[in-house]
Amino acid sequence: MKKSLVALVAALGACFMAAQGAEAKSLEDVLKEKGVITEADYQEIAKSSAKLDYKLGKGFTVTSADQKFQLTMGGRVMVKYTFLDKDNGQDMSQFALATGQLWWTGYAFTKDLTYNVRINVGNSGKNTMLETAYVKYRFMDEIQLLAGQDKLAFGRQNLSAAGNLQFVAVSPVTSAFAPGYDLGAAASGNVLGGKINYVLGVSNGAGATTARSTNNNAFLARLQVNPFGAFGFVEADTTRSAKPLVTVGSSFYMNSLARNATGFETNNLGYAGTSGWLGKNVASFATTEKVDINSVNIDAAVKWMGASAQAEYFWAQGDGQLTNNTVRAQGYYLQAGYMVLPKLEVAMRYSYLDPNRDAANDSQTEILGGVSYYFNNHAMKVQADVGNIHTQKSSGILTDDMQYRMQVAVVF
Repeated sequence: MKKSLVALVAALGACFMAAQGAEAKSLEDVLKEKGVITEADYQEIAKSSAKLDYKLGKGFTVTSADQKFQLTMGGRVMVKYTFLDKDNGQDMSQFALATGQLWWTGYAFTKDLTYNVRINVGNSGKNTMLETAYVKYRFMDEIQLLAGQDKLAFGRQNLSAAGNLQFVAVSPVTSAFAPGYDLGAAASGNVLGGKINYVLGVSNGAGATTARSTNNNAFLARLQVNPFGAFGFVEADTTRSAKPLVTVGSSFYMNSLARNATGFETNNLGYAGTSGWLGKNVASFATTEKVDINSVNIDAAVKWMGASAQAEYFWAQGDGQLTNNTVRAQGYYLQAGYMVLPKLEVAMRYSYLDPNRDAANDSQTEILGGVSYYFNNHAMKVQADVGNIHTQKSSGILTDDMQYRMQVAVVF
């Protein structure tokens, strides 16, 4: 027990030193300083030794001596508090583990063959904790092939990691239209030095870790143009970009899902869940009926000198194969922020969701204001937002719920 305690304390001490950027001396460094080994001996030992490194926000990285294998281990913890002041019904006061991710990434045999495995223990109450598990091969920057499970490339905010958001959570519109994770294969590439990005994919179409026994598959295509250089999926301009960065993108997604007694044949497929545009319209289709789904997204974003803004528009349609019933949905959001101090940002967002354009009194709007303090960019931050959620219901009742949220996020 005593030895285990000493080992634990030593490990924690090493992690702390690495996080602070301290440089611990290796055995060969000490031997070289004391003159026990020569410079030639030192270089020979360095060549034959695996390398351990740590980068704040990325995790611990182990690289083999021959540089053919690399493994990075890290994680993200996000704890959220929400108070919802409801017009009708019981108010809510709730703490939640918004994200509890652990990841393993790296390459094997060659730097062109990469892998990514990520679990989210915050999903323990859902059907699966596994988010991503794929291998990817790079023939060249313009042609890269992926096989496995990953987040589908539909929409800008959907592609932003949970810890890279400007607000505590994504817009309700993004949640309503984004398909989430799925198993399949995809081709992607970065053309002209990242000025053009594309993704073409095919997947099971039933959600994370879920196979289908039919010949139905989902298809996806995304094109993104970045005229002034590469533009990633990190919200807020915490680094105060010296030159303006602009991006415009569009995504298309096609799928077919069968309705059952409780909903649709999915495993956490976002748009078909209870808060998704299709899930809100379950009653529009017959039980066991297949529904053909087509959805489109258009997005744009800009960053410059601490200011950032982005907007997305979503449109979707579901067609029942038996009843010939059609449901059309649309939604959009606009958000903007500014770094008023080197580490402090203020932001605002407006969103609108209409899950069925042919039904009256079913829309929802959100007006949100937020503030974020970035201790170390998105690797360590505290965020808070407050907003009004205005909901229309078929009964004619209008509700204005006030929502207050606060979140702490740490990447290690």
